[in-house]
Amino acid sequence: MTRATVVGSGPNGLAAAVTLAAAGVEVTVLEASDRLGGGTRTSELTVPGVLHDECSAAHPLAVDNAFSQAFDLGAHGLTWKWADVEYAHPLDGGGGAAAYRSVAETAAGLGKDGKAWDKVFGRLTERFDDIVEDFTQPMVRMPSHPIKMARFGAYSGLPAAVLARRWSTPEARALFAGVAAHALRPLSSPLSAAIGVALGTAAHRYGWPVAEGGSRAITDAMISLARSHGATFETGVRVGSLDELGGPEIVMLDVAPAAAADIAGTRIPPRVARALRKYRHGPGTFKVEFAVEGGVPWTYEPTRRAGTVHVGGDLQEIAATERDLHRGRMPDRPFVLLCQQYLADPTRSQGDVHPIYSYAHVPSGWTGDATAAIEAQIERFAPGFRDRIVGRAVRTVAQTVDYNANFVGGDTITGSNDPLQMVFRPRAALDPYALGAPGLFICSAATPPGAGAHGMCGFNAARSALRRIGAPAS
Repeated sequence: MTRATVVGSGPNGLAAAVTLAAAGVEVTVLEASDRLGGGTRTSELTVPGVLHDECSAAHPLAVDNAFSQAFDLGAHGLTWKWADVEYAHPLDGGGGAAAYRSVAETAAGLGKDGKAWDKVFGRLTERFDDIVEDFTQPMVRMPSHPIKMARFGAYSGLPAAVLARRWSTPEARALFAGVAAHALRPLSSPLSAAIGVALGTAAHRYGWPVAEGGSRAITDAMISLARSHGATFETGVRVGSLDELGGPEIVMLDVAPAAAADIAGTRIPPRVARALRKYRHGPGTFKVEFAVEGGVPWTYEPTRRAGTVHVGGDLQEIAATERDLHRGRMPDRPFVLLCQQYLADPTRSQGDVHPIYSYAHVPSGWTGDATAAIEAQIERFAPGFRDRIVGRAVRTVAQTVDYNANFVGGDTITGSNDPLQMVFRPRAALDPYALGAPGLFICSAATPPGAGAHGMCGFNAARSALRRIGAPAS
């Protein structure tokens, strides 16, 4: 029987384990932490009974992809929940904009920019299932749906600031800028629109759901499914070398590229090791969890019903903030991503005390404290917010690295989304998961299609491994 060892139990490591085990491979998953799950953990961090997602929060690309279609996580306890508003963007003066599951409803709220919003996102939403099939695979391949991908690529290849000019109002421009800022790239750089186009379209096609009971429910469902196929798990095991693994035929590394090179040592060609060590990481994040009595008193009403809120001002302010990050400067008013998962999943709250998830974009390796800046940004659009806080849990950049070694310099998306690296990640290769040695693969978020608890990096890597050993994939 073929044996496989998966190093790391984040969502991609778990997806790889599920895929291999379902194909009849004997799988062992090793996790350095004392808890499985990587970026899909949930804990009571502030007030007893209030559940906070420790890393990943909303999951727009996890609902309907090749991995979720191949494996029924719902049968193992995973239930998705949606807020009334997918994401919202408050502005100074009490205004703002909101994205709904319906393109038409979103467009209706954007006034004279509604038609332009529909022109960009309406057709993409109709074709998005086929587009997702292609862009969740490595970029260096012939797409299955070239015409649909061409339209998607025409928008995605632009700088976000350029695409934003399709709209004339501050509200519509800010709504797109907020979702584009998920890329942690200057909005003036080529391809910086790609993440915004993908996540914006996903909001209309699938929504931005959360997992009932917290993101740990994703972990629990994958573990349950993997165990049903015979996989085993060990925690508290930090792997430093392939020599420690006992010679399995397949090794899947759910780790950052440089760590993969360190573990592989001389087993991989020098050119592969050099490429992995040159992999570029992006800015960091500074995270604050709040327990808030009565929720956040947003001035812009749709924000009170939004699962995700982008807190960063207008297009010009967000563009300046993201530009500063890439120059190593911490902005006074950082871009803050905030989630109100309890609106979709009330089980996370304790009475009228609710979990509020937030993080600020900060320079890589930043050593400061952004707590006050995050609170000030929220207070700016929700006067009285500070008075409702009954608990806080802070995670600095350094603590983020301690939490997960893949988050180099606090980079929770495991890699800079610069143009070259978006196409060739983690290195230039026809099979980006293979590491140039028999049976050795990398499956972390540093591989296509990138960050998120969608499991596709691990799924793709495991299928690559199965092809190479001639085993049937699920």
